[in-house]
Amino acid sequence: MPQVELGVGPIAYEDSGGDGVPVVLVHGPAQDGTVWRHVVDRLGAAFRCLVPTLPYGSHRLPLKPGAALTPRTMGLLVGEFADALALGDETVFVENDGGRLQQLVTERPERVGRLVIAGCEAFDNYPPGAGGKLLDVASRIPGGIALLAHGLAVRPLRRVPGTGYAVMAHRPVPHDLIDQWIEPLRKNPAARRVLVDYLRSVTKTDMMAAVAGLRAYDRPALVVWGRQDRMMPPEHGSRLAALLPQGRLVELDRCGTLIPLDRPDGLADAIREFVDKG
Repeated sequence: MPQVELGVGPIAYEDSGGDGVPVVLVHGPAQDGTVWRHVVDRLGAAFRCLVPTLPYGSHRLPLKPGAALTPRTMGLLVGEFADALALGDETVFVENDGGRLQQLVTERPERVGRLVIAGCEAFDNYPPGAGGKLLDVASRIPGGIALLAHGLAVRPLRRVPGTGYAVMAHRPVPHDLIDQWIEPLRKNPAARRVLVDYLRSVTKTDMMAAVAGLRAYDRPALVVWGRQDRMMPPEHGSRLAALLPQGRLVELDRCGTLIPLDRPDGLADAIREFVDKG
């Protein structure tokens, strides 16, 4: 995978290449860029897909000593990534699960040419749902994240309803993805420390503080939500679309939080139509 050197250190990313419309695809905590693999396949050659693996605990490249990541700085990191690759105003920024693009839009609206929010943290749902609250509690207990990661190494435990990745998806998350996501959290104390520090920096008001920025973001915006989402309330999708001056809403059936895994077809189609309509 290529790498780009940013302020916090090296960031690995995938680049589908070509001269198509640039699309930056952003994943959430305790995941990596592989969550987007089926969406990238379906978008095809008409799009140049750029998928960074952000330092959310499932990353493998070490950060610079002393690098500290908060929700705010993670949002700015996405903007820095786009700057480093010299991506222009036509770029489409897509995020699933996290809410960092909402914070980037608040601080650097000119950086985000077009915005897609796909089943993300928003408003007062922060940390989001049972899954987010479990991560939050684990981050505040010494050894809690390591214990959670080692528990998820036991494959039957991944399917316990209402826990871990099981609560995030309408259908089971593939084992090969979970194996890859939790390996750094199981084996690398530095990776765990990055996730713990990030989770401990979260405040309940982070996402509410982004509302004014979203209301002022008068550029093309799309909101995609799963009707069966158990972490991100489905009504938040319609609220976000109404808040954004150029907001549009697409709701998908048979779909939870992890839209790129549950409905990569519906999400890719929605992105393609969004770009075509300008």
